[in-house]
Amino acid sequence: QVQLVESGGGTVQAGGSLRLSCAASKHTYSNFDVGWFRQAPGKEREGLAVACRFGPIEYADSVKDRFTISKDNAVNTVYLQMNSLKPEDTAMYYCAAANRDVCGLGRTLYGSWGQGTRVTVSS
Repeated sequence: QVQLVESGGGTVQAGGSLRLSCAASKHTYSNFDVGWFRQAPGKEREGLAVACRFGPIEYADSVKDRFTISKDNAVNTVYLQMNSLKPEDTAMYYCAAANRDVCGLGRTLYGSWGQGTRVTVSS
């Protein structure tokens, strides 16, 4: 399994931006698909963006015009740049890694998860 550590969460006003980071240890991201998810209180965990190890990137419709996922294999870190944040983006954000035949946003594809970083967007 890949050990993942998220950082970069915090409190921001609506319309603001945050950049989340997901650092991996023991393994290189070049061998894994890495996704970002979030879970708000009382809601299911939602897939937001994935950087597939063979190149493709996929976004959920709810964030594709505001969030950008990027990967820096040299430092084993995946980022999620979040712009134009809304109060409904308030959630715990998680990164996860997968090594399956299929790359996507389904949470069951992912076997390694970080502990999460909290994002709060105030109105």
